Amino acid sequence: MSVYKFIELVGTSENSWEDAVKEVVETAGKTLKDLRVAEVKEMDVKIEDGKVALYRVKVRLSFKYHKD
Repeated sequence: MSVYKFIELVGTSENSWEDAVKEVVETAGKTLKDLRVAEVKEMDVKIEDGKVALYRVKVRLSFKYHKD
């Protein structure tokens, strides 16, 4: 039997939403063990001078909970 925990993180990218998600997963993976699922909850963009300046995503991550 296993237990999983969920957290929400926000990632950004100047290139794409996909890169923003990758940033979240790769950064979280440096300190969290056993990442399981990344679920994109929200996407938006920052606009400057009428152009997309930054892609942002809110990602819900699950990872296996270890007691020790």
